[in-house]
Amino acid sequence: MGDVAAKIKIMPQSIDTDLAELKEKLKAAIPAGADLHGDIIEEPIAFGLKALIVTLIVDDKAGGTEAVEEIFAQIPGVENVQVKEVYRI
Repeated sequence: MGDVAAKIKIMPQSIDTDLAELKEKLKAAIPAGADLHGDIIEEPIAFGLKALIVTLIVDDKAGGTEAVEEIFAQIPGVENVQVKEVYRI
């Protein structure tokens, strides 16, 4: 098996969520077997709300991004987690 790159969109709970702090929590929560690829990007949504886009390199195995999604969803300040794109590399 190889690796895949996964773009994951993280929506904060509100416009008042500290995105810098949330980025640090996300970086610290990345489990073994997944590596951050590049920076965490802020994507404007509407009315000042911004989503965070995280690109990770993970193993191409059954349930490849599920562990990461579950961990990210449990971080305080995260409203929801959605995988946007997955590419085999």
